[in-house]
Amino acid sequence: MAQVDVEMPKMGESITEGTVIAWHKQPGDEVEQDEILLEIGTDKVDTEVPSPKGGVLTETLVEEGDTVEVGTIIATLDTDTAAAEVDADDEPPAEAPSDDEAAADEAKEAAPDADAEDEAEATPPETDSEEAASPAPSGDEVEVVMPKMGESITEGTVVAWYKDIGEAVAIDETILEIGTDKVDTEVPSPAEGVLTEKLVEEGETVEVGTVVALLASEAEAGSVEPPASDEPDATQETAPEADEAELPSTPPSGDGAVPDADEPQRAPEETITRRGDDGRFYSPLVRSIAKEEGLRMSELESLEGSGRGGRVTKEDVLAYLDEREEAPAAPASAPERPPRPGRSDEAPPARGDYTVDEGPSDEELRQQYGDRIEVQPMDRMRKMTAEHMVRSKATSAHVTSFAEADVTGLVQLREANKEAFREREGVKLTYTPFFVKAAVEALREHPLLNASVEGDKIVIKHDFHVGIAVAIGNKGLLAPVIRNAGDYNVSGLARKAANVAERARNKELQPDELQGGTFTVTNIGSLGSLMGTPIINQPQVGILATGAIQKRPVVVENDGLGDAISVRHMMYLSLSYDHRIIDGAMGSSFLQRVVTELESFSADADLF
Repeated sequence: MAQVDVEMPKMGESITEGTVIAWHKQPGDEVEQDEILLEIGTDKVDTEVPSPKGGVLTETLVEEGDTVEVGTIIATLDTDTAAAEVDADDEPPAEAPSDDEAAADEAKEAAPDADAEDEAEATPPETDSEEAASPAPSGDEVEVVMPKMGESITEGTVVAWYKDIGEAVAIDETILEIGTDKVDTEVPSPAEGVLTEKLVEEGETVEVGTVVALLASEAEAGSVEPPASDEPDATQETAPEADEAELPSTPPSGDGAVPDADEPQRAPEETITRRGDDGRFYSPLVRSIAKEEGLRMSELESLEGSGRGGRVTKEDVLAYLDEREEAPAAPASAPERPPRPGRSDEAPPARGDYTVDEGPSDEELRQQYGDRIEVQPMDRMRKMTAEHMVRSKATSAHVTSFAEADVTGLVQLREANKEAFREREGVKLTYTPFFVKAAVEALREHPLLNASVEGDKIVIKHDFHVGIAVAIGNKGLLAPVIRNAGDYNVSGLARKAANVAERARNKELQPDELQGGTFTVTNIGSLGSLMGTPIINQPQVGILATGAIQKRPVVVENDGLGDAISVRHMMYLSLSYDHRIIDGAMGSSFLQRVVTELESFSADADLF
């Protein structure tokens, strides 16, 4: 017997254990490779675990409800049986037996001899599953999986599908767009072929590694028929039409209403299905919370979802539960429920949380402002930007200080080296790497600007992870992070800055590249602004804005011969900082250190 161990999978750097929610297979059941064995969950996400090999499930070592560490062996498989079935499937199909042969076979079955009995014992039973009977798509089947988007990101949301079932796709052509709370990313096709199946719908959030689509690598466009309708999955164990008809819908009134005693009641896991009567999908995490809290399917269906296409999200369910908890207290005899996944009984700290609601309808806006208006809905990136900016202003006490720098030497240095630099490095030499370099040198002398505030504690970071603000057209801003910026010279910083800026505009950034920053530099001068008052990128405590470089007449000292008026390249700098831990004196000192560093550059400097 060839034994294969099934382990509790790793679900991200911060996740060390998982709970077995349900076993989909039992010992003795045959399983195919990648067929779902069980469902596991954490306080953040639920996910299904596929079989690593085809075979027979011989033993389950962890029971439903048990929580074990990542890497623990939770089941074993016997793969010899799968190999025998593959060999049998490779044989050519036998011709249909004649009437005489059929009669002989019936007689043989009625009175089997000893050899036949021995052969029956030695040969594993053939499977008659629907999957084995269904025709496979032409060509090799290729899986498209939810990609890994950084060590700390364990799930992603399907924002939009770019291809429909039956459409041909080229290798590296975009199939769908996925998103996190930080960034949206386009997913390219891993192979050339035809999209045969979408396993995840728009608005659905799934774990990294989940198969989201299937391709037939040798099929022709149009050979795959799109699904006729969006019917509930055939794997559902309940019949919503029959069961839910007995359970009247209960709108979220906040009174904690429960079914009357005369109503037929069932266990929550029997009533919570993947889809409701209206076809709306409920994610595994939403279903898990609903089961734990004792919600019925009718309650879920009555909720107004805030997700894409009206999907009910985790936040929608938790908000409904909070509303119910505000109702009169339940009888003393009511059983105490365990804490909800991902929530704490303690009140969350005041962080100024803010979300963008849908607002008034288009018709209401026209009634208010007249017909000569254009109503433009916010896209996903603009909503995220709005939420982050308002949250930052509500969290930190913002103060902005200004300074002026004479960067004539810096301009001459760049002009003298930009052509040779582009030929040698393959990227433009912009002013951004010089600004980042100056900011890092100032941070070395002012470590409090490279910190974060956690409650009543100040966390000072000894690594300089500098974010650089990148404008994405009119859609918003992203701030990809140059990690360990203090370890690079200007050339290294130029290559890093050019790389992350290009990938930010092409939607190729990973979410981890937008996290972990300790300070941010935004070059507003590249857009023509003289100065600005930037908003801090939480949980950082400072952000430096560099204005446009302009020629201006200024008064300079003329080597002891008195003052003189000279045309110089001048720019304004502005620093917004968190006044909870940084006072004006420190903010001004930091700015002056940046000015000194920028004014130290000269045309003959050797930085490359």
